[in-house]
Amino acid sequence: MAKETKTETKIKKDFISGTGRRKTAVASVFIWKEKGEILVNNTPIETYFPTEKDQIKWLKPFHLIGVSHPKSKFDIHIQVSGSGKSSQLDAVIHGISRALATMEEEYHLLLSQNGMLSRDPRMVERKKPYLHKARKAQQYSKR
Repeated sequence: MAKETKTETKIKKDFISGTGRRKTAVASVFIWKEKGEILVNNTPIETYFPTEKDQIKWLKPFHLIGVSHPKSKFDIHIQVSGSGKSSQLDAVIHGISRALATMEEEYHLLLSQNGMLSRDPRMVERKKPYLHKARKAQQYSKR
């Protein structure tokens, strides 16, 4: 009988997690306090959210707490699913902000004052019976 060897993968402990949501997008954020990389669904965040506008948006929580280069201080892994890219970006920002807020009380105060911890409550309005869409009614004919 052959010996079975167990290969153990190293799982990094001591992380801070946060969950962000927007519309139907859900982002699970895991932050380690060490130099590393920022991955979204196992791809670098720069390729997942490539536009300059997106870069400015996801860096905002870090700039608020005084970190100009998050890769030099944090290792971040994000799993995001649902909705579209724009809503996923907002969910990622919400998740990052919630995770950073649990690190220090000072961060929580800064992020909440700038509205980074509140969830955007806007959702798609449901379609009503006898209407074409949520509010679009059948055309009225007088004659």
